[in-house]
Amino acid sequence: MTRTSLSRAFVPGIAVLTVLALSACGASNEDGGSDNSGDGGSSSGPESAGLTGVLKGAGATSQEKAQEAWAIGIQGANDGFEVQYQPVGSTDGRASFVEGAAAFAGTDSALNDDDGQLTAAKKTCGGTEPIQVPAYVSPIAVAFNLPGIDSVQASADTIAKIFDGKIKKWSDIPDEQADGVTLPDTDITPVHRSDDSGTTKNFTDYLGKAAPESWPYEAEDAFPVKGEAADGTSGVIQQISTIEGAIGYADNSQAEGLGKVSVQVGESFVAPSPEGAAKVLEASPPAEGVSDVDMAVALDRTTTEEGAYPVVLLSYLVACQKYDDADTAKNVKGYLSYIVSDAGQEQAAKEAGSAPLGEATAKKAQEIVAKIGS
Repeated sequence: MTRTSLSRAFVPGIAVLTVLALSACGASNEDGGSDNSGDGGSSSGPESAGLTGVLKGAGATSQEKAQEAWAIGIQGANDGFEVQYQPVGSTDGRASFVEGAAAFAGTDSALNDDDGQLTAAKKTCGGTEPIQVPAYVSPIAVAFNLPGIDSVQASADTIAKIFDGKIKKWSDIPDEQADGVTLPDTDITPVHRSDDSGTTKNFTDYLGKAAPESWPYEAEDAFPVKGEAADGTSGVIQQISTIEGAIGYADNSQAEGLGKVSVQVGESFVAPSPEGAAKVLEASPPAEGVSDVDMAVALDRTTTEEGAYPVVLLSYLVACQKYDDADTAKNVKGYLSYIVSDAGQEQAAKEAGSAPLGEATAKKAQEIVAKIGS
């Protein structure tokens, strides 16, 4: 099997999330994290033990907190094992995997052949179908900065008009969507991702499907409207926090301290929550034409199920079924097995605020990851 050497450098200038085994002694592990130490948790299995060396991954910035939590959990059970995850965004993470710079990728936009990456990944994986399993489901918060205001209600149509520059002041939001507050005559500054991002693709997919008359753009990794932009999830959060009147979109786990929009679902307005995100996943069918090791899902953005929150991303892990190097295969299998285990899912839910995979989804993901070998 031909695979580009994993020894090549990661993207220059991008910080690598490295959580040393010593981090297991930190606060995250002390506050209940010890349940996932030892053998990686009773439900993570023996394949998550006996790991050594450095494992490189790259991808979604939205996975950063979860990846840190998973690294702490797995490294606490494996002395001499180090996970390096580079949060470069979903698009660049998939590219790093295809090029062989990363042994696995995290992505908020399912690997497909819209850009030829699925075919390229099959070549990287020696002609076999790449594995794609969900890591977690998480709400995308539509977050804003208005001093003294924590919540605003808005329909998909209103959100689309805001991000397309059609609604320019907070006071222009319809009164019935103001959630009982008087909105100021403050300019709205929409903030979007400057880098190609799976979060952007999920957000624009929601707008296009839930508000097709007000959002004429395709779902893409690149945001289609010019305006205030920032790199990565952390950059968007920083920009929103800095600019009064700003509004943007980001993984809910990283939007604490900001106001959040409750989006209209049927006749109700629903705030972002892991439980609401999980309801959308349960109501969504598999994507068309996927292989038996690909769990990509066509998320239902127009659900009217009570309590569902449709502005969600389903974050995936991408890996090969086979690796030339036996140690790499063991490490990828061990780490991904931990992530999709009960212990790993509980760790991410506690530390990153994601919704754990449902029992049937987790079981299928575990069966697929078990196929990884050399």
